[in-house]
Amino acid sequence: MINPSRDSGNKPLTVAVLGAGIGALHLNGYAKLRDRYRVTWLCDLDTARAESLLEKAPDATVTADLAETLADPEVDIIDICLPPLLHLPTALAALEAGKHVILEKPIAPDLAGVAALQAAQEKAGRLVSPVFQYRYGVAMAQWRALSAAGLLGEPQVGSIETYWTRGADYYQVAWRGKKATEIGGVILSHVIHMHDLACEIFGAPIEVSAMLDTRVNAIETEDCAAVQMRIEGGALVSSSTTLGAAGDATHLRFVFEKLTAESGTAPYEPMEGGWTFNARDPADQPGVDAVIAAVETPLSGFAGYLNAFADAVWNRPGGEDAVSLEAGRRSIALAEAIYRADREGRRTSVTADPA
Repeated sequence: MINPSRDSGNKPLTVAVLGAGIGALHLNGYAKLRDRYRVTWLCDLDTARAESLLEKAPDATVTADLAETLADPEVDIIDICLPPLLHLPTALAALEAGKHVILEKPIAPDLAGVAALQAAQEKAGRLVSPVFQYRYGVAMAQWRALSAAGLLGEPQVGSIETYWTRGADYYQVAWRGKKATEIGGVILSHVIHMHDLACEIFGAPIEVSAMLDTRVNAIETEDCAAVQMRIEGGALVSSSTTLGAAGDATHLRFVFEKLTAESGTAPYEPMEGGWTFNARDPADQPGVDAVIAAVETPLSGFAGYLNAFADAVWNRPGGEDAVSLEAGRRSIALAEAIYRADREGRRTSVTADPA
C-alpha cells in the first residue's frame, strides 16, 4: 500500500527544473506529489525539448534563460539536471539566489567543490540534496526494519555488479565521454548510485584499491572498473562495472553476520523489490520473514526521494530520510580515492579533506 504523507498548512513547493533530459524523469516524480510540489519553470537551451514535457508539468513556463528562473521570487527549489560540468556553478548561483537545491550527480568535480557547496549552503540557510533516488523502495524499508529488529549482525562481505551497455549512440550527446564536461565515467556517472547504496547498507569505505580502463567505447572517460573497498568496521566490498554488457543488469549481495541478502537484477531500480533475505541460522528465518511481511510499500525512486526532501524542507518527520549534502560529499570522497588508487597503483585511504 502506498502511503505518501499528506500536507496541511503548507502550499506546494515551487520548482524550476533545469535540463529536459534526466529532468523528464524528475518530472515523473513530481507528478506523483502534486500536493507537495508545483513545477513552474522548465529551463533548457533546447526549448522544443522542454516544451515536449509540458504535459508532465502543466503549470510550467519554458525558458532558455537560467537567470530568469533564479530571479523568480516564487521559486523555492532549483532542480539541476544539467551536464556535470555545470552542476557546481549552477548550484552556487542558486544558493546565492536563496533557493534550495536538488542536484544531480556528481555534485562537484572534487572535494574542494563540495567544500564550496557546504559553505554556500550554510550562508544561504538552504538545503542541498544530491539525487540518489535508488535508495527509495521497499527493499530499503525492509533493510531498515531488519536492522531495527537486530536480525542483521555485523557486515561481513558485499558484492556489486553493475553490468550495463552504452554504445556510440549514447555518446552522441556532446558532453558525454569527455573529461572536461562529464568529469568522470562509470565511477562518477553510473556506479556512483550503487556505491551510495553500499555506504548506506554496510557503512562508509575507509580504503580502496582499483583498476579502471576504457575498453568498450572510443571515449576519454573510463567505461570499466574493478574496485575493492574496506568498510569502517572491517567489512569488504567488491564492485565490478562495465558499459559493455549484452544488456543492463544490476546485482547486489550483502553478507551479514546473521543474514545474507541478494537483489534481483533490475538495472535502475535495485531497491524497489525482488530481494531475498536468508538467515544463516534457519531458526531465525521465521522472524526475518515476519519483519519483511510487516513492511508497507513506500514511495520509490524519484517520488520517494522527493517526498523525503519536501519533509526536510518543511522540517517534518520523514525529513531525516532525505539525502543530505554529507552523502554527496561521501560519494565524491570515494570517487576521488578510487581514481587516486588506480592512478597510483596502490591501496589508498578515503579522505574527507580536499586535496
